[in-house]
Amino acid sequence: MNIVATDIPDVLIFEPKVCGDARGFFLEAYQYQRYAGAGLGRPFVQDNLSRSARGVLRGLHLQFPNPQGKLVTALRGRVLDVAVDVRIGSPHFRRHVAVELSEENRRQLWIPRGFAHGFVVLSESADFFYKCDEFYSPKDELSIRWNDETIGIQWGLERPNLSEKDAQAPVLSNVRELPIYGEV
Repeated sequence: MNIVATDIPDVLIFEPKVCGDARGFFLEAYQYQRYAGAGLGRPFVQDNLSRSARGVLRGLHLQFPNPQGKLVTALRGRVLDVAVDVRIGSPHFRRHVAVELSEENRRQLWIPRGFAHGFVVLSESADFFYKCDEFYSPKDELSIRWNDETIGIQWGLERPNLSEKDAQAPVLSNVRELPIYGEV
C-alpha cells in the first residue's frame, strides 16, 4: 500500500496494491495494522454505500459535536472527492483537498474528524463507499454550501444535481458551531 501525503497533513490518500491479470484483480481494501500504522487507529463502526448519477453533488457534510472520520473510495465509476478543514484555529482552516477517486485508480481518501466532506459524480453513475469511525448521528449533522466562495472548490460544473438540504446549506461563516483544532 502506498500512502500519499496531501497539502493538509491530516488528509491522506491510500493507494492499495492491486494484483491483477486477465482474470480480474485482487486488492486488500482494509487491513487494521497497516492503516493504524498510518495514524488511523480508531476502529471503524459503520460502513455506508451510496449510488449517484452523473452530476450529483453530495456535500459538504460533517458531524459535530459527535464527529466522524471517514475512509472513502469509489467502488464503481469516478468522483471528485473533497475534504475541507473547518476546525477553528487550524493553520489549514478553509483549505481543501480534492482528489479523483475511481474504480480504475482504486484510491481511498481519509477525511479526518473536523473536516467537511463532499463529492461530485464524474461518470454516468458511481458507487461510493464510506468506512466511518463513529456512528451516524442525524442531530449532529452540519451542512456547508458546496460553492462557498471563501473555500473556492473547483467542482468542474456549474449546475450540479443537489438535494434540497445541500442547495439551502449556509456558507461556512454562517455555521454557528464548528470543531476546535486539537479537540477532535
